[in-house]
Amino acid sequence: MLRRPGLLSAFARLTSRNQAPHPAVSAQRLSFPAMFGRSRAHAAQTARARRIRAAAGRDREGTEAGLSPWGPPVGTVDLPRREGAAQRRRRPLQLRRFIGVTVALVLVLTVVGSLLLWLRVSAFNQKISSAPMASTALFGPLGGSARVNVLMIGYSGEAKHGGTYLADSLNILSINPATNQTTVIPIPRDLWIQGLREMPRGGKVNEAFADGWSAGGWKEAGKVQAAVVSQVTGLPIQHWVSIDFAGLSAIVDAVGGVTVNNPRAFKYTWWEDTYHAQRWTSSFAKGTLHLNGDQALTYARVRYTSVSAESSDFARSVRQERVLAALREKLGSGVGSMEPGLAIMDALGNHLKTDLSAFDLFLLSGHMHADRRLELKLGTVLAAGRNSAGSYILFPAAAKTLGDYGPLRRFLSTELAKPIPTPKPTASPTAAG
Repeated sequence: MLRRPGLLSAFARLTSRNQAPHPAVSAQRLSFPAMFGRSRAHAAQTARARRIRAAAGRDREGTEAGLSPWGPPVGTVDLPRREGAAQRRRRPLQLRRFIGVTVALVLVLTVVGSLLLWLRVSAFNQKISSAPMASTALFGPLGGSARVNVLMIGYSGEAKHGGTYLADSLNILSINPATNQTTVIPIPRDLWIQGLREMPRGGKVNEAFADGWSAGGWKEAGKVQAAVVSQVTGLPIQHWVSIDFAGLSAIVDAVGGVTVNNPRAFKYTWWEDTYHAQRWTSSFAKGTLHLNGDQALTYARVRYTSVSAESSDFARSVRQERVLAALREKLGSGVGSMEPGLAIMDALGNHLKTDLSAFDLFLLSGHMHADRRLELKLGTVLAAGRNSAGSYILFPAAAKTLGDYGPLRRFLSTELAKPIPTPKPTASPTAAG
């Protein structure tokens, strides 16, 4: 291919005239394009040489460090930095998996535990209550302003005992939700009842429970007893709770016993038919006593003792309050605490009867403290006498006739309206005597 002469050729001729050729160039005359192409090749070879030399230098350094250019020495770990990064990436993933599994396991155990607890409480509720498990009869009233009155009934329940279903003790828990204070009102079991539809033939107040049981079992027993006490006292009894002797003993054992302060020593007999023979086979010492279930039951139950001050119905009701106060103190803030709560449910399953649900009993347990005790004292509030059969009875002191409960109702209404004085009564009240 022919090249047309251009500026570069002219420039070459011009320089050849004015200058003598360089000795190094005279042997071989090169055109500018040839020189330019050679320069590019030389530059490329030079860059390639630099890369080769750099790689060779790295190889020498690796060889001197004991590394082979074909890979790590046998028995060594390759790429430790890269493997550490992988481990670091795996650790958060493993941690997230562990946390996820743990949370899921906790949720499953919580759901299963709650279900088992619900089933256990539901079975307990079916045994002891006439109310459905979901009933919240006390939830609203305990948050209101009107008084809530619950009748607590203690009875023998023993076939060997002459009065199996006679109420052995009657106590009204009168709760003032506005002040969160509870007044305990013991009702003497010898209080005479006359002129009421529930007991048309008359009788002592504790016979109402037995009459109701004969008519319709435990559900009717509590209902009749509550109705009679309500009419006599003038206080609306909204609910009732009953427990037999074995139940009281069981609940005391369930919490590990109770401690009471006994103000005076007295002797008693295990068999009340030996009372008249003065056979005092057992005794309670003065001072601090730690009682198990059977001992607490006896302490709260005995009526005939070697000391006259401890042989009245009033003295016995005070001892009962001591045991209940000690039991409340042992329970602390209520039976809702898991460990004592479940133990108490197991202990009371066959001994407690009520028209409250298990949930309502939990609410009530937080109000079973005695901020005040209203005594129906003999000689001021009540008077003693005999009925037509010659039995010892009590009746309102200012009553015009048997069956006149107006004075008793007015007394309770007046006293409950008064603020509870401070300091609060001690947890272990003493009987007058």
